[in-house]
Amino acid sequence: MADFIDTYRDVIVQIATPFGTGTGFYLKEWDVIVTNHHVVEGARRAVIDGKRFAKQLAAVQYIDPRYDLAFLCAPKEAAELPSVALAVDVPVRERDAVTAIGHPFGLKFSVKNGIISNAREVMNGIPYLHIDAALNPGNSGGPLVDREGRVLGVNTFVLRDGDNIGFSLPVQFLYEALQAFRATGATNVCRCPACLNAVHEQTVEGHFCSHCGQRVQLPASVEEYEPAGVPRLLENIIRRLGYDADLSRSGPHAWEMMRGSAKIRLNYHEPSGIIHADALLCRLPQQNIKPLYEYLLRENYTLQWLTLSVHEQNIFLSLIVFEHYLTEDNGVAALQLLLEKADYYDNLLVEQYGATWFEEE
Repeated sequence: MADFIDTYRDVIVQIATPFGTGTGFYLKEWDVIVTNHHVVEGARRAVIDGKRFAKQLAAVQYIDPRYDLAFLCAPKEAAELPSVALAVDVPVRERDAVTAIGHPFGLKFSVKNGIISNAREVMNGIPYLHIDAALNPGNSGGPLVDREGRVLGVNTFVLRDGDNIGFSLPVQFLYEALQAFRATGATNVCRCPACLNAVHEQTVEGHFCSHCGQRVQLPASVEEYEPAGVPRLLENIIRRLGYDADLSRSGPHAWEMMRGSAKIRLNYHEPSGIIHADALLCRLPQQNIKPLYEYLLRENYTLQWLTLSVHEQNIFLSLIVFEHYLTEDNGVAALQLLLEKADYYDNLLVEQYGATWFEEE
């Protein structure tokens, strides 16, 4: 298993839009990133991030609402990525071993093993693969893989309150969608949910499929996202700090920014009106912890807006602001301080107090 897992680490893609997050995977033969339509629904572009390519914005090129599929533009570094095979003609039986791969709950990489519980679970006229591998929010759009590392399906949804009950769209439907997309020769394509023809600018009459008259929406005609209220204010602050607000998005009302060795995560919690930003600096050492604690306590007396804290082994630098007290100017000042101090403290705590770096996948 290790061989194909290592390959999938390089092709699995983390996806974020202003409306949600999910997983995708790159298919070299077709030069697209595959994901679920519901992962990118409502967005023209999505932030994509992978192990072997830099975070970047990718256009949505194809949507298929009927089968919940979408294709995104390949990353700029696509030539360096490995290929994975589609198990189009491979028979699937109950109790076959499978592996679901993705980014549940925003984690960077997760592998769940299980079996096929039902090779043909028909819902809404679509025969899904029913699997017992645990799927969670964020897994949507990731691949379901067989023992040989071939893609058997696209993980699509779970039953609410179900105990390890997940569903994957069989790869045959993905293969048909890929063929239909390629046949158009276009990069702004929607598969009509009524007649299942792939339509694009030349085959859409107004907003209607030229084949059957069903109303359709091409990916590039989706209304451009414009934040309002506090999210708009936060994105203005992010831009004033010199960051690309679109590229910084990591999900609904969530953004990430790097400064040196520090990563800042910024979140707006709409019901409570709390804006929370923090940096995971490093981990506690196993020896001589007391001097480090004493240093953190002394520093907290001197900090304005910010707080150093420890949770289990992790050392954080945090900022909490209520939306009623946030202005663009004080937001810029506070986040600028957080960025500078986070990049300063993580190095100091490692070099002078024996803390250890936090390593991400």
